[in-house]
Amino acid sequence: MQTILFAYSFFMGERMELLDAYKVFLDKGEYGQAFECLKVLYPSEYQTLVDFRNILAAAIIDGKSDDIKLLRSAWGLSAKDRFEDFCIFHEWDREDKFYMPRRKGLKPVVDALQRLADDELDLLCVSMPPGTGKTGLAIYFMAWLCGRNPKDAILGSSHNASFLRGVYDEILKELTADEYGWKDLFKRKVVRTNAQDLKIDVDQLQRFPSVQFTSIGAGNSGKCRAVQLLYVDDIVEGEQEALSPERLAKKYQLYTVDLKQRKQGDKCKELHIATRWSVHDVIGVLQQINANNPRALFISMPALDEHGNSNFDYGGSIGFTKEFYEEMKNSMDDYAFRALYMNEPIEREGLLYQAKELRRFYSLPEEQPDAVLAVCDTSEGKGDDTVMIIGYVYGEEHYIADVVCSDERPDIVNGLCANAIVKHRVKSCRFESNSGGARMADKVYELALEQGVKCNITKKYTTANKETKIVHNAPWVIEHCLFMDDNVMPKGGMYQRFFRLLTSYSMKGRNKHDDCPDAMAQYALFCDITKVASVTVGRRIF
Repeated sequence: MQTILFAYSFFMGERMELLDAYKVFLDKGEYGQAFECLKVLYPSEYQTLVDFRNILAAAIIDGKSDDIKLLRSAWGLSAKDRFEDFCIFHEWDREDKFYMPRRKGLKPVVDALQRLADDELDLLCVSMPPGTGKTGLAIYFMAWLCGRNPKDAILGSSHNASFLRGVYDEILKELTADEYGWKDLFKRKVVRTNAQDLKIDVDQLQRFPSVQFTSIGAGNSGKCRAVQLLYVDDIVEGEQEALSPERLAKKYQLYTVDLKQRKQGDKCKELHIATRWSVHDVIGVLQQINANNPRALFISMPALDEHGNSNFDYGGSIGFTKEFYEEMKNSMDDYAFRALYMNEPIEREGLLYQAKELRRFYSLPEEQPDAVLAVCDTSEGKGDDTVMIIGYVYGEEHYIADVVCSDERPDIVNGLCANAIVKHRVKSCRFESNSGGARMADKVYELALEQGVKCNITKKYTTANKETKIVHNAPWVIEHCLFMDDNVMPKGGMYQRFFRLLTSYSMKGRNKHDDCPDAMAQYALFCDITKVASVTVGRRIF
């Protein structure tokens, strides 16, 4: 029957009828014959293969089949073409699996690596907390590429030779050990290794080996080549190097001269993995250069999401819980935690607003405020936030009691802003009228009025240079504004997001998010023209 099906497929060309035959076999529970049909139909019927694997796995769980080997073969059919399928097939026979327990956190990176291999991207940069599996995934990726095309060299580099030796040992193990599926899938063999120079040749000896690792700055001219992949993993040594602009500039020069020039041909891809200590590190510079490049992708996955929950709680002993990250946050410097775990490179000396220098409050004064004012910096799209600031005015003191800080769609943000105006009974509010700000002001006014609050909303078109405006008004903000203390600030809320972005604005680096400091500058300007006069009753002196 198998031979007949093959002949029917190739000579009659009736693939749809072969698909019908597959369905008949599947309905009868003849999974082996159904798979033989899929082997002919692949790769055009990849989704059918995915469905088949799910059906077969369910049948095995339900006791309707015991053909584990067939399920393994079904994963192997697409493992050469699909990186995630390779990850699963590669560790099929291992008890201590790497990818599947971490899939929740690593899947976005796996998908991006597939795009890199499919020539949809030229550059991929990944920032993730320590221990979450990014280097292990890179090793799987290099093993996969090496099996697909061992003639085209892969070059890996880092600042640390000991780290590279560990990567070398691991990939060599994956190419040779029976517990991995690489040999079975690709039917290739390692023909030469060199532990001293960290070289591996697959299938044949080559001047530039299939895989090689070298430290940055080791004088690699003439010794190394990267034909299909240049892999760069943490070439900034740590916080101390990141604090030196001169050392960072030298490190970027080493990258361009010592590593990037080792690339050969126009098809060589780059994969960077790093802890983001500084906006001026190699990834930071690459991000500026490739700001509008659709073939460059920058993935940043922080330890905690916007609600304060762990993005890498895999369960068991391999994951990191919310409590673990909170303990780390409380036990280390805030800047170090944000760089190491939250992927937020911060220039200590260039910060406009230092969190520890800003005035803070636990609760509002008991007396009635002189006024409640608000400003709204509207989003211009492209990932911008809409930021509304609610200030309670007590003489010269401005308590920033509430904020809206959201990149949600307009109808949601309109509701958030209107609700904030109603909640705090804001009497006067100014909207930036650039782009769609005027329309938003009208809508928010209507929504607030529907809830019984009439707010005097004005619109102003901003013409001043944004950066100049932000820096010029910062002294007033520092002197007159008070912000919620961390102990009373809602965890994972908009206020926390606002304060984090406000205190991340650097005067020395390019800022991806400047909406929060811009909104504070607008608040300062608005308060300057709406100064509230307080009246006190005193004894007549005449």
